[in-house]
Amino acid sequence: MYDTTLMDISAVITTYNRAGMLATALQALLRQHADGLRYEIVVVDNNSTDNTRAAVESLIAGGHTNLRYVFEPKQGISHGRNAGIAAARGEIVAFTDDDVVVAENWLTTIKHVFAENPRVDYIGGKILPHWTEPPPPWLTVHHWWPLALLDAGNERFRVNSSNPLCLPTANAAFRRNVFSRVAPYSPQFSGREDHEMYLRLWEVGVEGLYVPELTVTATVQPERFQKAYHRNWNRRTGELNSLSHLDERSTPDGGIVPAEQRPRGVTLFGVPLSIYRQFVSESAAWLRNVVTGRDESEQLQHENRLYYLAGYVSKRYEVATARQDYSTGHDIAAFIRGIFAKMAGKPVPSNE
Repeated sequence: MYDTTLMDISAVITTYNRAGMLATALQALLRQHADGLRYEIVVVDNNSTDNTRAAVESLIAGGHTNLRYVFEPKQGISHGRNAGIAAARGEIVAFTDDDVVVAENWLTTIKHVFAENPRVDYIGGKILPHWTEPPPPWLTVHHWWPLALLDAGNERFRVNSSNPLCLPTANAAFRRNVFSRVAPYSPQFSGREDHEMYLRLWEVGVEGLYVPELTVTATVQPERFQKAYHRNWNRRTGELNSLSHLDERSTPDGGIVPAEQRPRGVTLFGVPLSIYRQFVSESAAWLRNVVTGRDESEQLQHENRLYYLAGYVSKRYEVATARQDYSTGHDIAAFIRGIFAKMAGKPVPSNE
């Protein structure tokens, strides 16, 4: 077992077949203004077939003794990040990505913020775009989530179950003991592993802090300029959030409610009535935008939300129908009874 007192911070990067981009990311980490900070860089090679290993070992041989190479054969970002956590020797575990360039004061900012805020368990900050080509006009800040970008303003604020903002691990850092309070990243949710883990953290009272001065720049690949990429991202996100019951765990104002405190309502395929209402309202809003030819960015927002909701419902239907004791007809009948009961102000009957 590693001695976790050896380092102040372990900076972890998981990479797969991006040796060229990784070199740029590592140079930014290796030239940090460390001010006596004890830190290491852990590169987790997630089963790459290019020259990733040779590139990292060349830097180590060149004198960068605080750089370490870890090989993780199980494919998937969750496996890679978990391997990085296991190998890390720092009291703080900081994450960034192989297509990200961190600011020169990134590590010292992390250290100082944690020192100033002893009750904060994790922090995250701005992820600003480095455009490889001019983005299309519709790709406004409202469409940044599929690009893993974030700019939540220039003021610090707490992040918790009442204000559950996802701080992507392209720019986030955790006290190491957080990972003893909840299990680390779930391979089941690769693609939305950040948000799923934050849900578990918020439910046990872990609190974070948005730090705008903690800044990185992410390279936006050209394929992410395509509307098809955004549609697929939203559909897949809907499927994964359906598995974690995200929308049912959320209050109207965005807070998180633990499963045991959620009120029982009308459901179909285990999906609450509110999701179907959203589908209807988003469809109407999308159609109005198409007919009137209004702002393309707004139209795409409604379209992407429909893809998200479709993924949410379809994944829950897939899970429900896989049960051997499940009956679609019975569930539809119970759904209709529930709607009439709700209209009459009576208790909602169980779908069981």
